[in-house]
Amino acid sequence: MSLNDIPSGERVHIGFFGRRNAGKSSVVNAVTGQELSVVSDVKGTTTDPVTKAMELLPLGPVVIIDTPGFDDEGKLGELRVRKTKQILNRTDIAVLIVDATAGLTETERQLTEIFAEKDIPYIVAYNKSDLTKKTDCRENEISVCALDGTNIYELKEKIAALANTDKEPRHLIADLIQPNDLIVLVTPIDAAAPKGRMILPQVQTLRDVLDADAMAVFTKEFQLEDTLRKLGTKPRMVVTDSQAFAMVSNIVPDDIPLTSFSILMARYKGFLEASVKGASAINKLKDGDTVLISEGCTHHRQCGDIGSVKLPALLKKTTGKELNIELSSGREFPEDLSDISLVIHCGGCMLGEREVVFRRKSAEDQGVPFTNYGIALAMMNGILKRCLSVFPDLAETVS
Repeated sequence: MSLNDIPSGERVHIGFFGRRNAGKSSVVNAVTGQELSVVSDVKGTTTDPVTKAMELLPLGPVVIIDTPGFDDEGKLGELRVRKTKQILNRTDIAVLIVDATAGLTETERQLTEIFAEKDIPYIVAYNKSDLTKKTDCRENEISVCALDGTNIYELKEKIAALANTDKEPRHLIADLIQPNDLIVLVTPIDAAAPKGRMILPQVQTLRDVLDADAMAVFTKEFQLEDTLRKLGTKPRMVVTDSQAFAMVSNIVPDDIPLTSFSILMARYKGFLEASVKGASAINKLKDGDTVLISEGCTHHRQCGDIGSVKLPALLKKTTGKELNIELSSGREFPEDLSDISLVIHCGGCMLGEREVVFRRKSAEDQGVPFTNYGIALAMMNGILKRCLSVFPDLAETVS
C-alpha cells in the first residue's frame, strides 16, 4: 500500500484555523508546498473547508484541512463557522493562524478555548512576521511568514512533535491471535460490494493477521461449510461480515470463536464497550421511536443495502414495533439527537478515532444509546455473547 492509498481514517488530521485574512490559506500552501487553497487579499476567500490527503514530512500521511474564517459574518458566514466547528470534531492537531500585525483577538481566544475543551493539541502561528519581527513566542507559538517561507520548516517540526507517537499501537486482531494460527475470513460479495476490491475492514484485518505471522483463508458465506471441512484443522477464529451472522453462526461449531469485522473495528476505533451497552436499548424500543442509522462513508445505496434495508427490516422483525428510521452518511452527523431513541453506527473505518469518539460522546451527553452494526446484528440474531467470546471480560457483561 502506497502512502496515497492510506485511508483517511488512519491519517493525522491537521486543521488550520483563524480569522479571515490572517493568512491561513497562505500558510497552508507554504506548509504543503502546493497551491492547495486560493489566496487573495479579499476577506473570506476560503468559503468552505478544503481538505487534502498527503504526506507531510517529518510526520507522514496526514489530512490537511483549511477552514473558513472563524469571524465570518452574515447568514452564510454563520454556516461557514458551523462547518469550521464540525471540522474541529475530527481534528487531531490544530494550527491557529494569527495575523501578527493585529495580534490576538477575541476570535482567537474563543478558538483556543474550544481546542482546550475538545482536548486538541495546538500551535499558534503568527503569520506576516516580516512586518512585525515578532520574537517573544511561547513554547506552543511560532513566528512565520508564508510569503518568504520564514520558519515554515520549523512550524512543520512543531506540528510533528504534537502527534501522539508514544501511543500504544492499535490492532484489529493481531493481539488476539498467535503466530501460525489459522483465521477464516468470511466475505460475502453482494451488490453493494465495490467492484474488483475488498472493503476496508477486510483488507485491514488481513494485513493484521499477516503482521501477526498467522495465516488467513478467505471464503464466501455459502462456501464456508466446505471450507471448514477441507481445511483439515480447526481454525483459531472465524471473522465474518456481520450481514452473514445468521448463516455463519449456524455453520461454525461452538468451540470455534466467532466475531465480525464490524465488532473488531468498533474496538479498534474505541467504542466497543459503549456499543455493547447501547445494544440493550433495542429491546426497549417502542412504537414511534426513531432510530438513527449512521454510516461514516458515502456511497450509492442499492437494493439490499445494510443501512437502509437490512437493519431496518431486522429491527422491525426483532422488536415488532413500528419505528421511524433516519439515515446519515459521510461527514454529516446530527448535532441534535433529542428526537432519537437509538444510534446504530457503522464500524467507522473511514473516520478517524477522534471523530467516532466524538459521535459516541455526543450521543452519550444527550442520553441516547449508541451501538454499532456488528453488535446490533449479533444481538438481534441471538449470538451476541458468542460473538464477544474473543473478549471474555466483555462477554461476561451480556446476559
